Amino acid sequence: MKLIDRYIVKQFLTTFIFVVLMLLAVITVIDLTEKTDKYAKAGLNWWQILGYYADFLPWIAGLVTPITVFIAAVYVTARLAGRTEIIAILSSGVSFRRLLVPYFAGALLIASISFWLNGWVIPNSNKTRLAFEIAYLNKNSNPNLRNIHLQISPNTFIYIQSYNSSTDKGYQFTLERFENNKLIEKLTASRIEWDTAKSKWTLRDWKLKRIELVFEKGKADSVGDKITSGLALDTTLVIHPKEFKNDYRKFDGLTISELKDYIKTLRFRGSAGIETYEVELFTRYASPVSIFILTFMAVIVSSRKSRGGTGYQIAIGFVLSFIFIMFFILFRSFAESGALPPMISVWIPSLIFGTLSIFMYKYVPR
Repeated sequence: MKLIDRYIVKQFLTTFIFVVLMLLAVITVIDLTEKTDKYAKAGLNWWQILGYYADFLPWIAGLVTPITVFIAAVYVTARLAGRTEIIAILSSGVSFRRLLVPYFAGALLIASISFWLNGWVIPNSNKTRLAFEIAYLNKNSNPNLRNIHLQISPNTFIYIQSYNSSTDKGYQFTLERFENNKLIEKLTASRIEWDTAKSKWTLRDWKLKRIELVFEKGKADSVGDKITSGLALDTTLVIHPKEFKNDYRKFDGLTISELKDYIKTLRFRGSAGIETYEVELFTRYASPVSIFILTFMAVIVSSRKSRGGTGYQIAIGFVLSFIFIMFFILFRSFAESGALPPMISVWIPSLIFGTLSIFMYKYVPR
C-alpha cells in the first residue's frame, strides 16, 4: 500500500469513528431526555442505567454504520478536493478507479467488522437490552395472547384461545392429531398451565377423544370413538413457555444462526409475522454491501471541488443519507406487511443507489 493509500485509509477510518461517536453522543442525550421519567418511576440507579446504555449504544452504532460510512467518505473526499489534492493525485497519472482502492479497503474493514458484530456479538448484548426495556420501559405491554395456532409436528396441531405469559396459563386448549388427512385424536382442556417443578404442561378438566380407523385400499374410515377424561393430566409438549413470552423486538436478540433456525420453526408452524424476521436476516447480509455502495457514491459526489465549499458537499451527503434511510424504512414496511418479498425489499435501496452510483461514475464530471 502506497503512502497516499495509507493516508486516505487513516483519514477515512478516523473520520468514521469520530462521526459514529458524535452521533452516539447526540442520540444518548435525546434518548436519556425522553426516558428520564421512566427511569425515575422504575427507581433505577445510575449503574443500572449505564449498564443499559452499554448494550443500547452498540446496537445503535450497528444500525447507523452504513450512513456514518457515507458521511465520513463525503467529508474526507470533500476535504481532499477542497485542498486540490484530488486534482494533484489524478494529474500524477493515478486513475479515478485507482483512487477508489483505499476507500474500498477501509469499507472492507468496516463492513467485515460490522457484519461480525451485527450478526453475532450485538444480538447477544441485545438480549440484556430487550429484557431491560420489557421490565422497565414497556410495562404496559399486554401479556395476553389470543387465538394461538401452532403446528408442533408434521401431523399435530394445537390451538389456545387465550394465554397469559405472566402466569404461564392458557385457556380453551385443543390438540389435534391427523393421519392420512383424517383426524384420529383430539385432546381438549379448559386450562393448560406450566408446572415449573416438573417442567411439564398440566391440563385441567381435560377430555381425550380417539377415533378408531380402519384402512382399506389406502382409505381410512372412522369406525368408532373412544373418549376418556379427567381433572388433571401431565403432558409433554414440544413447546416451552418462553415461546409465548413478550416477543417485543425479539429479532434484535437473535444471532444470524438463531434467526435462521427461528424462521424455520415459524415456517413449519405456519405462524404469522415471519416476514419481520426474514427482513432482519436479509438486512444483516445487505448492510455490508450497502457500505461499499454508499462509499462509492460518496467519493463520486464529493470528489469535485465545489464553489460552495466542503460544507455544501457535506450537506448533499446528509440529504442523500436521509433519502437512503427513507427508502430503507419504506421498503422494510412493504416487506413486513407482505406487499413485497422480504429479500427483494431489503435489497431495493442498495440496488437503486448502486445503479445511481454507476450512472454518476460514467457521466458526472469529476
